[in-house]
Amino acid sequence: MILVLNAGSPQVQSIADIVDNEMDVRIVPILDAKKEDFEGIKGIIISNGSLSVSAMDTTLYLEKVAMCVEANVPILGISLGHQLLGMHFGSQASMMKHDSGWQVIEAFEESILFERLPQEVEMMKNHYETISIPAGFKLIAASDACVNETMQHESKPYFGVQFQPEISGNHGAILIENFVFFCIRHQS
Repeated sequence: MILVLNAGSPQVQSIADIVDNEMDVRIVPILDAKKEDFEGIKGIIISNGSLSVSAMDTTLYLEKVAMCVEANVPILGISLGHQLLGMHFGSQASMMKHDSGWQVIEAFEESILFERLPQEVEMMKNHYETISIPAGFKLIAASDACVNETMQHESKPYFGVQFQPEISGNHGAILIENFVFFCIRHQS
């Protein structure tokens, strides 16, 4: 079972549909997540949402991210989920020029997320904030518009992508599938 925490994304069902091809999935609104939601799961995806991490109080959201980390399973943060995951580990958020539409993402470090994908891949974007690389993470991919497009923890199974793979066609679906396959292998 993969737990998808919905941080307010209108595309959360698209994430679930991709995951559901490989493994059971359950969607829970992030602020409603309880300790029992994390029992028996193989991985967590934290979705996109419309919260401004540099302008609003993120305390309640970060408490839920802490619960994810305590679950001791692989985590994938998508867009807002990426930002919240990074902030849990000390990232600083900042405003940037609005980045929307298709963007070429270049992976320059190896990562399970980019298995079966070309080094440069187009993904859909829609954000106006970015985060620094938190301590313990390494930068995996960047674009012309945003430095931290993909980050990965150096020793734990935590990943973040600033773009939205769930609405990025086949390449985006492959990236999410790669995470799900990793969750299956990780628990074996």
